[in-house]
Amino acid sequence: MFNGANTGFMLLATSLVMLMTPGLAFFYGGLVGRSSTLTIMIQSFASMGITTVLWWLVGYSLCFSGDSGGIYGNFDLAFLRTVGPQDLYAPSGIPLVVLIAYQMMFAIITPALITGAFTNRVSFKAYLIFLVGWQLFVYFPFVHMVWGGGMLADWGVRDFAGGLVVHISAGFAALASVLYVGRRRFKDSPHNIPFIALGTALLWFGWYGFNAGSELKVDNITSLAFLNTDLAASFAAVTWLCIEWWHKKKPHFVGLLTGAVAGLATVTPAAGYIPIWAAVAIGIVSGVVCYFAVQLKNKLKWDDALDVWGVHGVGGLLGILLLGLFASTKINPDGGVGLIHGAWSFFGKQAAAGFGAAAYAFGFTYLFLAAINLITPVRVSGAHEIGLDEAMHGESAYLLDDDNGSAPVPAPAT
Repeated sequence: MFNGANTGFMLLATSLVMLMTPGLAFFYGGLVGRSSTLTIMIQSFASMGITTVLWWLVGYSLCFSGDSGGIYGNFDLAFLRTVGPQDLYAPSGIPLVVLIAYQMMFAIITPALITGAFTNRVSFKAYLIFLVGWQLFVYFPFVHMVWGGGMLADWGVRDFAGGLVVHISAGFAALASVLYVGRRRFKDSPHNIPFIALGTALLWFGWYGFNAGSELKVDNITSLAFLNTDLAASFAAVTWLCIEWWHKKKPHFVGLLTGAVAGLATVTPAAGYIPIWAAVAIGIVSGVVCYFAVQLKNKLKWDDALDVWGVHGVGGLLGILLLGLFASTKINPDGGVGLIHGAWSFFGKQAAAGFGAAAYAFGFTYLFLAAINLITPVRVSGAHEIGLDEAMHGESAYLLDDDNGSAPVPAPAT
């Protein structure tokens, strides 16, 4: 039966998740140098268009229709040709088209997360090939296995809103891309911290739709996931700020913002399965672990430019493990029984799925980039790397005084 309240809520949640991709573009755009701002931002916006086309063609069908070996769906819903407005998603009484749109927003942002790792180094043509192929062979299978009734769901693995499906897959793909393309020839610093703050605000705001919306209806679990999301983000932000203040002797705004994103990523798989106190613990632990993961990355000289692995990869894996530790069926009967309640089985399944997903996403991404390089160069030339916006797109985010030797002409006095 059609449920108007659930439908209205899910339309709002879908809109919030859509807003996260432009938010990510601003977040990444502020973190890079001014001569590469458009290059990183267009990669997020391109995913909005291309992923939507791919989702309509085969994406939703491969994720949510039928089953092929527990890994993929089938092509019964390709082109969404048999979907009509009267079709309902029975468990929550929302139109099926709303569920299709909601899940599409997840598909849009996931590959865009990876782009922060290889900023200033990958050509737009290679990225577009990567965008399509990576979704077909990494993202879509994980969605089906976890959320589409596939093998991991049958085994008992749980992921409330995308710790494995989104953050582990993107974060470890990011690490593989860094190791494949190598270090930047010209390193730059964040050029617009207000952009980073705006992007974080949009991501944080949109994450309520990401996590609370993953219940797919309005009930007590929806409200719990909403609160747990904010608590984890806030405690992680404060924890990161304090550690960095101690470590670098000054409280850094970018650190506070990065910590919030780390907390959001880490609580994502657990938000609707854990008690409130566990969300606080997840926030604190993620602030510590993700901060030191970034320090480890720096020590190993992995040029993950915008810390995608340390924040999303490590955060997502940590969240899957902490879900296996804290989950309680008293909170959500659809969840599992965590290790703190004496059950080893659920924790073991979560750990196996998390590490397995990380290994597959890493391995496939590295090999796929090597295959793309046989078709078109993945890495841009050294001459272009210093200013990708003009070299690759023929546009600039800013008109500087020394652009083409000219400055803006002042308006005449009145």
